[in-house]
Amino acid sequence: MQGDGFLAIWSDVVAAQETDYLHWLTREHTAERMGVEGFAAVRVFRALDSAICRVLILYELETPEALAGPSYLARLNAPTPWSQRIMPILQNFVRGGGRRALSMGTGQGGYVAASLFAQAVPDKAALVASLIAQDRIVAVHLLETDADKTAIKTNEKALRPRDQSFHSLLLVEGLDPASLRQALAACPAALPAGATAATMPLYAQMFALSRE
Repeated sequence: MQGDGFLAIWSDVVAAQETDYLHWLTREHTAERMGVEGFAAVRVFRALDSAICRVLILYELETPEALAGPSYLARLNAPTPWSQRIMPILQNFVRGGGRRALSMGTGQGGYVAASLFAQAVPDKAALVASLIAQDRIVAVHLLETDADKTAIKTNEKALRPRDQSFHSLLLVEGLDPASLRQALAACPAALPAGATAATMPLYAQMFALSRE
């Protein structure tokens, strides 16, 4: 990942609105965000084996301060007409941004597991080291949310019925889904409460864009 900050967003979109949403995301929204000061890159992932279009958007930020910077807040308080149409249709919306606490590995994997935690992850250095040692795992990132920056009220936020958030995001990047599940099975502390390695949702990258 580039930079020391992040912003991660999940949402579901029903089939009838999927094409409009994906066009908005890839033709306007992510490009707009790359014009925001402090935003370095974005990757978009789609959940595998899901009956609905569930998308994870991961923004890589130069610093966590970009989340509360005037450039970003100006965009959030002046959503485009297309954004005003899209925001209310997003279901199960989860959003959190903050700092990259720990990373190990090199490069990016085409598939990721994303574990959300409501509290701080214990023994995080040992957990990340254990995961990166597994076969076909290329990168592991532990990301921690800044609750104050994430909760800033904006006009765009008001368009969504309710946002959820999280304390920590453990992102495990691998070369294939089977290897991700094997890594999670070998490191059960990487799983959120109630999840198993067999049922953990996995995501495939489908779009990427950098500020450059």
